[in-house]
Formats: sequence, C-alpha cells, structure tokens
Amino acid sequence: MRYVFLSLLCVAAFGQDISGERIRVHTKFLSSDLLEGRGVGARGGDLATEYIATQLALVGARPAGDKGTWFQRVPLVGSETKPSSQLSATVKGQPVAFQWAAEFTGVTLRQKPEVEFDGEAVFVGHGITAPEFHHEDYKDIDVKGKVVLLFTNEPPSTDAKFFGGPALTYYGRWTYKYEEAIRHGAAAVLILHTTPTAGYGWDVVRSSWGKEDPQVRLAAGQPALALAGWLTAKAAESVLGPLGYSVDELLKKADSPDFRAFPLNARFKGRISSTIREIDTRNVVGVMAGSDPQARDQAIVFSAHWDHLGIGDPVNGDRIYNGAVDNATGCAMLLELARAWGALSPKPRRTAIFVSVTAEEGGLRGSEYYGQHPTFPAGRIAANLNFDGFEPIGRTKDISVAGAERTTMWPTVQAIAKRLNFQIKADPHPEQGHYFRSDHFSMARVGIPAFSINQGDEVWGKPASYGEQRFQEYNEKHYHQPSDEYQDDWDFSGLEQIARFGLALGMEIANQAKLPDWAPGDSFKRQ
Repeated sequence: MRYVFLSLLCVAAFGQDISGERIRVHTKFLSSDLLEGRGVGARGGDLATEYIATQLALVGARPAGDKGTWFQRVPLVGSETKPSSQLSATVKGQPVAFQWAAEFTGVTLRQKPEVEFDGEAVFVGHGITAPEFHHEDYKDIDVKGKVVLLFTNEPPSTDAKFFGGPALTYYGRWTYKYEEAIRHGAAAVLILHTTPTAGYGWDVVRSSWGKEDPQVRLAAGQPALALAGWLTAKAAESVLGPLGYSVDELLKKADSPDFRAFPLNARFKGRISSTIREIDTRNVVGVMAGSDPQARDQAIVFSAHWDHLGIGDPVNGDRIYNGAVDNATGCAMLLELARAWGALSPKPRRTAIFVSVTAEEGGLRGSEYYGQHPTFPAGRIAANLNFDGFEPIGRTKDISVAGAERTTMWPTVQAIAKRLNFQIKADPHPEQGHYFRSDHFSMARVGIPAFSINQGDEVWGKPASYGEQRFQEYNEKHYHQPSDEYQDDWDFSGLEQIARFGLALGMEIANQAKLPDWAPGDSFKRQ
C-alpha cells in the first residue's frame, strides 16, 4: 500500500509537469530537414540517435547499451532494389512485362546483388496455415520453387473464435505471408495489392518498398525469397484476365471457407538487381534504477522507434521523408517521459528503461533485436509501453490501448484512464492489425506484456467526425510521404495528455507487488 500511495503522490506532484511544448520542441528537431528523414544506417539516423542519447543523459538516465555506451548495435544487411530490376509473366504463350514502382515493387531476401527466378504461378488465397482455426491455404499444393500469388489480410470474420473476428491477427500481416511462403519452399511471392486488404494505397507500398530494406543477416544455407514483392491490381488483371479471372473474383475465392489453392496457367520470371551493404545502426538505451533493492532488478520498458524513410524518390520536389508524426512524436514523448521520471523522488520500485529503436519501418528489426537481447532478461521485464505515431490535433476524450485487455494490467489501465478522465476506445481500425505493426509486438513475442498507447479520435471542441477525418487524411495523403512534416499550428495538448497517462500507468506497474502477465490462455503468456 505504501508504494500505491507514493504513486498517487508522485502523479499529483509531477504529472502536471509533463509539457506539450517540450514535446513540440523535440518533435520539431527530430523531423527537421537537417536529420534527412532519419534513415537507417545514414547520417540523419546517426544524428537522431546522438540527440536522443544526449537528451536522456541530461535528464539523469544512465547508458545501458553495449560496453557502457548509450547504443546497442543492431547488425543488419541493407538490400535496396534497383529500378533496372525486371518482372514479367507469360500467359498463354504471350509475354507481359511490368514496370518497376508503377506496377510492381519489392525486395530480394537472398541478400545478393543479382537474383533470378522463373517459376509456375500458384494462387494460395491469403497464404495462411492456421491449424487452430482449421484453415490451411497451402493444403494439397506444392509450391516449392514456384511463384506464389496471394492477398494480404485474412478471411473476413465476425466470430471471435475464427481469426479473432473483425480484428486482424498476425496471420493477416504481409510479414507473415512471406515467412509462411518460405516455410513452404516458394521461390518468390507477389502480394496482389488492393487498398482494402492492405489498409493503405499503392503510394504507401511504393514508397515503403522502393527503399533500402534492413534485414537480419541470413545464416548459411538459410532459405529466402528471391522476391518478396507486391503487384498492383491493375497489373494483376493483365495476367488474370486472359485466364478468365479477375482480382475481385480471386479475393472472393480466397475469402471462401472452402478455398483450395490452385495453379494458374502462367509463369513469372524476374531478375532482381540490388545494392547490398552492411548496415551500421543502433538502438538507444537509457536506464533509471528503481528505489527498491528487492525489485530494481526488474524493469518497465518505455519504447518508441526513431527511424523513418530517409531520403527517397521526390514527391512534388521534396525528397526528405521527415516522419514528423511517424515517429518524431513518439520519440519526443519518450524523452518527456524520461525527463518526468528522472524528476520523481523517490523513484518507483522497479527500474525504468527507455529504448528508442531502429528499423521499425523495415519490419520491427530494432525492437526484434532488443527483445532477443534485452537489458534485463525478458522474464524480469514487467511490461513494455510503446509510443508510435501521434498527430497533434488537440486533447481527446478517449484513448486507445489495444492489447492491454489481453494482460493482467487491464484493471490498472482502466482505473488510470478513469482517473485521468479518458474513455477507453476500442481500436477504431481493428481490420488494419495495428497491434502487429509496431514495436511492442516484438516484446510480446518473447513473453513481455506489451502494447502501444495511442490517441483516440473524439477531440474536445470538435465535431464527432473530426478525429476520424484527420486520420483518414493523414493515412491517404501523408503516411510514409515527404509531406509528413512538422507544422507550427499543431496542438500538442493531446500528446501532453497521453504522456501523463503513460507516466501514471508506468509508475503503477513499476510499483505493483507482482509482475504483470498475459491473461490465462493468451498465446503470448510467459513460459
């Protein structure tokens, strides 16, 4: 009870000290042109990590990276596809060539400068093997050495016992599609892009996949795809039409409960030319020791990714992908939380770790590495609270904590939301699988109770539809585009509000008698 009282006292004393204007200053610098889009393994990324480390030092954190430094090196291999790469199909004896970026994009996972493939096309629906849902898209089909065509996402469901109902599971993510195809021996994968199934338009795919892809180095003999690719719906129609199919028809087949994979009377051939390099990149890790000698060897982790897309193809003459919302805002909130935590006296019982990770945009690579090489063993990490992507639109009546309900922290989350006058809103876009698209997922995969804290969309003083309209506008026009830039008229009061929630929740978790866990039966439950 003593530590619960101290938590309340500290929130009262210091919660008001969280400052939206300090969050603004960090956001503005981290998303400035000077940092060149915070590219992984690039000068701008190095500047960002030096800044974050310096700010952590100024607020009293100690370095907790490699060999007493602020940095945990994350060894990666960069693979950047050259525009000269070629992809074509042969349909009923007729060749069909596809244009890079306009019609197809992707990357080789074989980490070689030149890769070729030539294989029969097989349609495997959503490309899912899920025995717990009695679903097998690869049943009775051999795809070894072949080119797999599929849709991202998963069969539609309103039944929580079948792919979690309307909420996307990890089976729906593009990362899973490639992983499963490799397990079945495919030579290449082409995801047939539609905006509804992907959750974003082709511009996002093109900008995300037209850049260097950071990859974990392959072990000797480890299988990998010659092309992990995407194909526009229009380009796909040029192959499917002569075969008597359409994209819509194939999607309908994939969504059917009795779907069976089948070969297409077509072959795909590709020559993927890439620039391959060793990437020198790093996570930033700072620590503040807990006050209880019996509990300070346990920790709570606050995280946010520092990377964005760097310098890339120009859009309206702008080549810098600044990443102001994604994720200069989350890093700024992490730094403000560290400053507030450093001001607490006494400190909470457990240690606090502040991690700003690299290569989130390349597939959660930095957080994956940290999850496998944490500062404390995963079994001694109480929880991970992650901050990723906040549009400064003002204070909201609600907050989103999707995934918190899967943990034993749920009553605490509810109590603090009530204390701070937040309504907890269900994920407004469960079909987009946000839980599997941010760095907390890497922590969950090693058993650490983890979720992201996100803003709601009911903005004080605005029409009910305002927040959703702003989200849609950002998603359609600015997400992964050079136009994701800092604006002087942004209202940071909502980010201040959410950071206070994160501070209060973190303190409660750091002071609780027992380590949190996943709810009974959850797939991530600690072993």
